[in-house]
Amino acid sequence: MTAPNFGSPTTAVGRMLVYFTFTAAVMPVQWLAVSLRWPLRKTLPHWYHRHSCRILGIRIEARGEVSQAHPTLFVANHVSYLDVEILGALSKVSFVAKAEVATWPFFSWLARLQETVFVERRAQRTAEHRDEIARRLEEGDDLVLFAEGTSGDGNGILPFKSALFSVAERRPRGQALTIQPVSISYTRLDGVPLGRYLRPFFAWYGDMELGPHLWHALSLGYVTVVVEYHEPVTIEGFGSRKALCDHCHAVVSGGVASALSGRPQRPAGLLEAG
Repeated sequence: MTAPNFGSPTTAVGRMLVYFTFTAAVMPVQWLAVSLRWPLRKTLPHWYHRHSCRILGIRIEARGEVSQAHPTLFVANHVSYLDVEILGALSKVSFVAKAEVATWPFFSWLARLQETVFVERRAQRTAEHRDEIARRLEEGDDLVLFAEGTSGDGNGILPFKSALFSVAERRPRGQALTIQPVSISYTRLDGVPLGRYLRPFFAWYGDMELGPHLWHALSLGYVTVVVEYHEPVTIEGFGSRKALCDHCHAVVSGGVASALSGRPQRPAGLLEAG
């Protein structure tokens, strides 16, 4: 799918120059913080993503309360590469990403500097990756899991993969793991509803090429993204990880539907990025 040919190349160039200059200045500091295990390695990405959202023209409407339990596994739908900037701007988290991201130019460096856990889809590596995620949770790290296993078109959500919820059966630090469902919805462009046919300006999925899609997204105005943090749960409230998976899917799906319909279920706080 290709997006209609409008937008401002000047806007795209300006945003890219500022973003890459800003990122180039922050990356060596984060590399040093990660290498020396400084606490700054957790706080600097949060600060970086907040400023990156402003540079890239992203306005975030945050709903609900972010879990204060540490560790927390945030379970979210996945719409765009911009999801990382958005969720990183709202809390101090690392991400669980598919192994292919580790091969992407530039973005792989950013992912590694945020201590991303890379997972492969091959079944024989599942246990190894589950153990790595469990280790990070045991250390108290908050992680974001995109439970669809891929990105969608933003108009709804794909089925969640219950196998990804196996880590929820672990008890880091002797306590049931806190799971918080999170819904992400791209709703408006310069205050105008995006609608089903305009949302692919920002949703990145299928066989879309990253470079042209990113260029076009950056050439547009300000996009509003609604992020809703739903009630945290643990697996102890469900009979199985499949039941937990189904619950998270239903909650996130409802959050997306609510945001896209324009009828918020909770009071919204606006995080300005621009």
